[in-house]
Amino acid sequence: MREIIDLTTPALLFPAISLLMLAYTNRFITLAGLVRELHAEYQQKPNENLAGQIYNLKIRIAIIKYMQIFGALSFFFCVVSMFLIFAGSGVLANYVFGLSLLLLLVSLAMLIHELHLSINALNIQLKDFDKK
Repeated sequence: MREIIDLTTPALLFPAISLLMLAYTNRFITLAGLVRELHAEYQQKPNENLAGQIYNLKIRIAIIKYMQIFGALSFFFCVVSMFLIFAGSGVLANYVFGLSLLLLLVSLAMLIHELHLSINALNIQLKDFDKK
């Protein structure tokens, strides 16, 4: 038989999810600024390298959007599980909390993918430096 969680278990995720969402938002703001900067540069002097960088940033921004959505859903279901515990539906709260954890895992997996794309973009940018 499974043990029913108490109110403190989902409450432990609150600071972690909040900090994660803040980090996601900072990544988004930084990338949005880069897109604006590179787009203005591309408008002045179009070239393939800039277009590729903008395309990469566009993909990364889309991934960050989904990271934020899954993170927010994780937070939402974490709160729902706390409400269910408070309402006396401990078994259902366990399942909802499990869903919250799964959504958080999806969000973190997307973070790893976005980091991989970010590192690849930097390596492409630094190829010119290696040749010198």
